[in-house]
Amino acid sequence: MRTDKRVGRQLIAGLIASAICAGTATASALLDHPEQRLREAVDAMHAGRIDQALRDLDQLVHDEPNFRLAQLLYSQMLATRAGAVNSSFSSGDAPVDALIEEARLRLNTSEPPPGSVPASILSLSPRHQHALLADLPRARLYLLENRDGSPQVLADFYVAMGKDGYGKQVMGDNRTPVGVYRIINWLAGSGLPELYGAGAFPTNYPNVWDRSLGKTGYGIWLHGVPDDTYTRAPRSSEGCVTVANADLLALRSYIQPGETPIILSDGTSWLPAAEAAARRATFLARIESWRAAWSAKDTEAYLGFYSKTFTVDNMDLKAFSQYKRRVNGAKRYIDVTLQNLDVYLYPGEDNLVLAEFDQDYKSDSFATLSHKQQYWRLESDGQWRIVREESD
Repeated sequence: MRTDKRVGRQLIAGLIASAICAGTATASALLDHPEQRLREAVDAMHAGRIDQALRDLDQLVHDEPNFRLAQLLYSQMLATRAGAVNSSFSSGDAPVDALIEEARLRLNTSEPPPGSVPASILSLSPRHQHALLADLPRARLYLLENRDGSPQVLADFYVAMGKDGYGKQVMGDNRTPVGVYRIINWLAGSGLPELYGAGAFPTNYPNVWDRSLGKTGYGIWLHGVPDDTYTRAPRSSEGCVTVANADLLALRSYIQPGETPIILSDGTSWLPAAEAAARRATFLARIESWRAAWSAKDTEAYLGFYSKTFTVDNMDLKAFSQYKRRVNGAKRYIDVTLQNLDVYLYPGEDNLVLAEFDQDYKSDSFATLSHKQQYWRLESDGQWRIVREESD
């Protein structure tokens, strides 16, 4: 046992140093998921059960021969036990360094606090049974279930992103965008190049906010990996988010193309459910006040919900105000109702909220159904105001 512990300590020092020293289990899609099995082998190694760790890894690489990180850990354990450790193991070798980064991301992941919800999703409408949330810096993709408007974690998966990280600005920058998007389609792998593996879920990047900021590019997908690969290195795509083929296929039954939102985040924080509910109620009340002012034909109160920086359809706030005063003043009545309201704290931005909903507008002379996106900014006076909106 003393020798096993010494070998385990040498392995950690020579292989991944502190990257895996804090490795802890987190929720996985399946108890027998390869990542969970890798963690269990690492736990056995830390406990000095080297024989058990070797058996676990031997079985894992047999079952998943393309799991390169498991292969690397297994081979290094065998080399360490045989007294043949390469002291330069983790330096100057880009593929190996990428695997070490993958180990750090996989094994240092911890579960969200019990009862917590992601701060970035304030409210989900009943039309979304599920949502996806990618924490790009931590290489995790969370599958969320909508429980009365509150998102709860069902499972999480390791994912990879763009070669140059996140924060996409222009076409070809090899970065993954940050924002709130929608899964628009499913493309089976049989009709795609080998790069995409089992298939792909295209997203609607660039969205309204991206276009308002002049961001360019296209073809941002959540997709699988080639058949000879288990998962890709943490930073390896041209901007897409990639996931193991088995995980992609497991996600497919939860994703409704055209409906399911996917949040690509520059970092995820978690809130106690009660605090999240209070934030949700506060912002829903703000949107309701906007709707009520419009329905009451209180045009000045209605316009007070719009920022001085507001733009829409090539109109600034002054032109928009003139237009609304003219239109509203000609109506005998206005009735606006909202349905399917989603509210997101927009990632990558300071104090920006996206409210997305179906709007039913009726007046004595006009009626229309539309889908609206509103972007609200917290301003210096402590009030949330609309900086941009678009209807389709």
